[in-house]
Amino acid sequence: MWQYRVVSENPADGGARTVPALVQLLARHGAQRLRADFAAAGMPALRPVHALLLVPLLGGGRHASSIAADIGVTRQAVAQVVATLERDGYVQRVTDPGDARAKLVCLTPQGRAALRAMRASARATEEAWRRQLGDRRLAEFRATLLDLLTAT
Repeated sequence: MWQYRVVSENPADGGARTVPALVQLLARHGAQRLRADFAAAGMPALRPVHALLLVPLLGGGRHASSIAADIGVTRQAVAQVVATLERDGYVQRVTDPGDARAKLVCLTPQGRAALRAMRASARATEEAWRRQLGDRRLAEFRATLLDLLTAT
């Protein structure tokens, strides 16, 4: 089972870690857990970065350029990930019914299963945090994160 590694408050430079550094470390731990959870669900080739592309497809097929704009990467980067996900059966490209020259990227049943695995992983992480922090502190943590996200 996946577990957090012990994190020292005294990094090699001798100073305390900044809050942004701790947030990045927490995100890295979350990505490691998600990767392990994908593997446990029989999806060992799936990476957390792939999930970033799958989530926008929940509402239906999308053009690669639209996905790229939403997640803040180039269309070429999206095209590379789509090719990998299509090869592995998580997405398929279909002709756009409104423009026969364009293709839509759509989830397959396996892609939906990957999103369910991702959601289960997120819920398990949140439950572990709830056990660690308690309901009140977890609610405060959530509120703090939302405050920071709306302030930037």
